Amino acid sequence: MKKVTVIIPNYNGKGYLGECLGSLERQKGIEFDIILVDNGSEDGSSEWVREHFPQVQIVQLEENFGFCGAVNRGICQANSPYVLLLNNDTQSDENFVREMVAAMERHPRAFSCGAKLLQYRNRNLVDDAGNYYNALGWAFARGKDRESQEYEEEEKIFAACAGAAIYRKKIFQKIGMFDEEHFAYLEDTDIGYRARLYGYENWFAPKAVVYHVGSGTTGSRYNEFKIRYSSRNNIYMLYKNMPAPQIILNFPLLAAGFGAKLLFFTLKGYGREYAAGIKNGFQLCKKEKKVPFTLKKIRRCGRIQMELWKNIPRGFYRR
Repeated sequence: MKKVTVIIPNYNGKGYLGECLGSLERQKGIEFDIILVDNGSEDGSSEWVREHFPQVQIVQLEENFGFCGAVNRGICQANSPYVLLLNNDTQSDENFVREMVAAMERHPRAFSCGAKLLQYRNRNLVDDAGNYYNALGWAFARGKDRESQEYEEEEKIFAACAGAAIYRKKIFQKIGMFDEEHFAYLEDTDIGYRARLYGYENWFAPKAVVYHVGSGTTGSRYNEFKIRYSSRNNIYMLYKNMPAPQIILNFPLLAAGFGAKLLFFTLKGYGREYAAGIKNGFQLCKKEKKVPFTLKKIRRCGRIQMELWKNIPRGFYRR
């Protein structure tokens, strides 16, 4: 049995797949399977992959189930102890897969390890060196737009960016899969947060390098879809992962953080979408969705809370 399966969610991404799959063909020192989960694409993605990369297993979905729905189906199809999620708009370094598996094997308590994502067009600049979250309710990519050489240390992170991250498959059976209510955005921070509550770790693997175009499926950095789903999912994630006393403790900072974001997006012309997302997020908050709280989790919540405070200044300079 191969140690790892690479899972690529795809929606109308035919133009990116040649470079993505071609770079996986050139991987060194490890054998692995590849599953492409196609979210009902209309651009002939699946047919093109069957013709040019016949070794790739294709899971064809009839409609767009979003990132979470696609990767969940890919994870269930995988027959390996590790699953490696990879965006379609990426090009992988030749040692990428091998380094990801090696990082997991160095950290037996790791749920996930995130790669060093570099910008496709500015290859000395970081796109993501780990996902972080703070007490203002801000999720952000560590190292965004900073020099790659500043991020050479393997270290613990809040959560791994699922655009290029490896996961220990058996842990999904304990903590649950990606929450498909998210559809897209913050699903990786959510599941990384959840894993932390169960006592697992998330690590940054700087030797595993991927070049990322960014927004290959959804478009520009700021758009109505992304802004609405990000604010919606942020409210939903907070509700699920924080026990009620912790939400009350953080409420003043969260109110300030969401207020600042509302002002920011209003000035950019997206205030209505951001506010609508917050409203939708509250509508998703249902008791059965909360992570079960036990006495064992008190200490973990305390450690996470200290990180949330510590990450407030990080949210401004993203280091």
